[in-house]
Formats: sequence, structure tokens, C-alpha cells
Amino acid sequence: MNGKTAARARVTHVLFDVDGLLLDTEPVYTEATNAVVSRFGKTFDWRLKANMIGRRALDSARYLVRELELPLSAEEYLAERDVILRKSFAACGAMPGAEELVRHLHRHRIPIALATSSAWDLFDIKITRHTDWFALFDARVGGDDVAHGKPAPDIFLEAAARIGADPASTLIFEDAPSGLAAGLAANMRVIAVPDANMDKARYRDADAVLGSLTEFSPEDYGLPGFGGAATGRGGA
Repeated sequence: MNGKTAARARVTHVLFDVDGLLLDTEPVYTEATNAVVSRFGKTFDWRLKANMIGRRALDSARYLVRELELPLSAEEYLAERDVILRKSFAACGAMPGAEELVRHLHRHRIPIALATSSAWDLFDIKITRHTDWFALFDARVGGDDVAHGKPAPDIFLEAAARIGADPASTLIFEDAPSGLAAGLAANMRVIAVPDANMDKARYRDADAVLGSLTEFSPEDYGLPGFGGAATGRGGA
């Protein structure tokens, strides 16, 4: 446990991002985007993706179109990309440790919620192979459900409100710098689990930076440890 963790309240509620954190969707996004931009002799790489990951689709699309000077509107790019995404998302696997952690928290009756920038129609395709454990979440909030997407705090504040969480005792799991910024703006603790391609310096303000969710130690945050007996509902 680090000093930052020790000085703060016990965690009673947990929020999760989805893409790149619970589900291995980021390679699909990369492939679909490159399929579109390559038609114009352009390449989509981590120099660009690092500034797009975690944001609402339209915000990211506007950035991409501007940076690559594509002869498309953001909306036209998204329409073309989404046709490709819909063909691939159903095969997405879970990220290491994701299902195990979600089931563990649910079993110990810790309130959990999703806070994702994903559009719900695409979200439903992504969870095709994972509907059983995604059904364990107590609430879900998407980028289109709030006025401002990440890095604004709106999505996390709304998700916390839906499960009766006090920001001071809420823990967020995120993989994107925009999500980290949103969580900090919401006055919540954030554990970052970034892609190996991301610059770890962009996560210096996270409570912890993990290589995968398998490295998470619930006891460090006052949560039941793995293998412990189930307890009463968190926050009750």
C-alpha cells in the first residue's frame, strides 16, 4: 500500500471503463481505423491513438480527421469505420483478470458500475461473449448519457450517483489518460492499467499503475481479498 492510498478512506464502490480495460477491443479499433485512413495514404499509429483513447467517438474522430487532414467529415469517418467494427467486435476477448475481478467484487456485494465512452449499440456487440459477467454490474453510463465526455468528470459522477457512491470512497479502473483526468476531476481514486504502448509518464497522477488487472490487491483499498468469504453490501 502506498502513502497516497493509506491516507484515504476505504473503498466501498468501484467504477470500470470498458475498452482496453475489461475487453480487448483496442486492436479492433486500430485495425478498423487503419482500414479507413489507408485509403488516403495515411497511417494511424500510437502517436495519434494515445491522444484519442478513452474519449467519445465523435471527439476522437474530429481529432483524427484534423490531424491526418482526411477528406472526410468526422461523421463520415465514423460511419465507414463502424461498419468494420460491427463485423469484428463480437469476437473480442476479456482482458487478463477482468472477469475474475468483476465476479469477485460482485460476490462480496461491492457496488460496481460501468462508465464507458462507447456507444451502446457497439457495446452490445462487444459483450456478445461476455453477457453473463457484464450482467453483474449495478449500473452503466455511456458518453452519450452525459453532457461532456472524458476528460470531463461527468460520466464518473453520474455512474457514482447511480450506485449511491461517495466520490471519496470510489475507486476507478481506467486505461486512458482522458479517463484518468476525468476520474481525478471527479475527486475519485484512479488505478491505471495502460496499454504497453502508452507512455507511463502520462499516468503519474494515478493512485497506482498496473500491468494488468491480475496485479490488483483489493486489500490495499479496504476491499475483500481474493479467496475471502462473501460479505455484506459495500456502503450499506
